[in-house]
Amino acid sequence: MKTKIYPIFLIFVFSIIFFVFYKGLKNSNIYTPDVKSQINIPKFQAKDFENNKTINSKDIFLNDKFYLLNIWASWCIPCREEHKFLMNLHKEKLIDIIGLNYKDNHLKAKKFLDDLKSPYKIILKDLDGTIAIEWGAYGVPETFLIHNKKIVKKIIGPLNENSILEIKEIIK
Repeated sequence: MKTKIYPIFLIFVFSIIFFVFYKGLKNSNIYTPDVKSQINIPKFQAKDFENNKTINSKDIFLNDKFYLLNIWASWCIPCREEHKFLMNLHKEKLIDIIGLNYKDNHLKAKKFLDDLKSPYKIILKDLDGTIAIEWGAYGVPETFLIHNKKIVKKIIGPLNENSILEIKEIIK
């Protein structure tokens, strides 16, 4: 009797273990950030990149107008790659682009802009990264499309042709 129960018990245990591992394979452990939209922009104060004056966010973002907030840094290689898309968008004058310089050396950031030109209407400094955190940024580059003081779209990573087309479609 014991010899018949033991194999059945083993099969049952292995079936449960197989089922648990099989279910575990279906669940992805890759973290993907939640991209919320239509949330209010955070209120903040930051120093202007050019003249070091304090600027309040309520003075930058007005109602009934689209803005693009781009978080960038001179040490960020993808920021350099996306810069041409920002310049093209700036030349088309479809939207005001606000830059948030993230944890950067001022002289290196200035050289970055001198070399590649600036697409930004205003550039703000975020020396310790707290403003980017308030916006929900995970790193650089990140871009936020804003309308009526609400985040309409969040783009994680560098801008590309598809994201620019998506932005243009939204602001039409």
